[in-house]
Amino acid sequence: MSILATVTPLVLVLVAMALAFDFLNGLHDAANSIATVVTTRLLTPVQAVIFAAFFNFSAYWLFGLKVAETVGKGIVNKDVITPQVIFGALVGAMTWNVITWWKGIPSSSSHALIGGLLGAGVAHGGLGVIVWKGVNTTTTWIVLSPMVGMFMSMALMLLTSWLFMKATARAAEGIFKKLHLVSAAAYSMGHGANDAQKTMGIIAVLLYSQGLLGPTFHVPTWVVISCYTAIGLGTLSGGWKIIETMGSKITKLSHHQGFCASAGGSITMFLASGLGIPVSTTHTITGCVVGVGAARRASAVRWSVAQRVVIAWLITIPASAAVGATFYFIASRF
Repeated sequence: MSILATVTPLVLVLVAMALAFDFLNGLHDAANSIATVVTTRLLTPVQAVIFAAFFNFSAYWLFGLKVAETVGKGIVNKDVITPQVIFGALVGAMTWNVITWWKGIPSSSSHALIGGLLGAGVAHGGLGVIVWKGVNTTTTWIVLSPMVGMFMSMALMLLTSWLFMKATARAAEGIFKKLHLVSAAAYSMGHGANDAQKTMGIIAVLLYSQGLLGPTFHVPTWVVISCYTAIGLGTLSGGWKIIETMGSKITKLSHHQGFCASAGGSITMFLASGLGIPVSTTHTITGCVVGVGAARRASAVRWSVAQRVVIAWLITIPASAAVGATFYFIASRF
């Protein structure tokens, strides 16, 4: 008998909520992988979201499930998870996502989910349920991922500027258009490899807590496919307010800069995914966009907009944790 045939209605509802979060993640974070190709007019918005959704899903065949395992058992002790904890985590994350999406603020769906899980988990079992190694690594990469992306993109700007120093502007632009498309595809793949896996971890730990995975924690294939499908469909729905912030309000991008930003972000995402670290694609690409702008000149970056984005980063985990804890207590009454 399959797992799906033995789950309770409550678990089915929570799985549906998790997939709804994954859809919202794709909707909210579509800007991360397509802002540069839209604002440089390399692709139309519709072409760009279809492009990104395809490469989100293609990550299924190329990456393992290290990030899913980290979220499932490396943030909160998997043995204390209950349906109420998962409910609080998902509502906390989704609430914060909706608020920031409505305001056009590129915050992190990833860290909203982790914040919601921490808030609900601590509300359930106290500070002792936290897996500090996983939490410390994740919070460290809140700072590292945009910094790595920024310096990687700046280095690529300097390197490619030197390599194409003797090329005509027209020839260089034609080459960078093609390279930009390749780097945007790679970044979309990195988004699918990291962000979709967070929801896989949430669903898997829910199933494990209900005894539906047996004695060993693992991520079933149907969960993997469902999550990649949900995030792909969410990406297809677009996130135009955030695209505007990411692609034009922080700094104006050329194809050269778009390529360097996407390539720097891709390298950072692939590194993190390979290590099983749940990083924020939003943080990463924002750092990359700032990096390519600053490589041209510091005044090319609208630092007031970048500052607003950073403030959103800092409050994402505590805000979603507070909402997650609140909804855990509400769910516990029933």
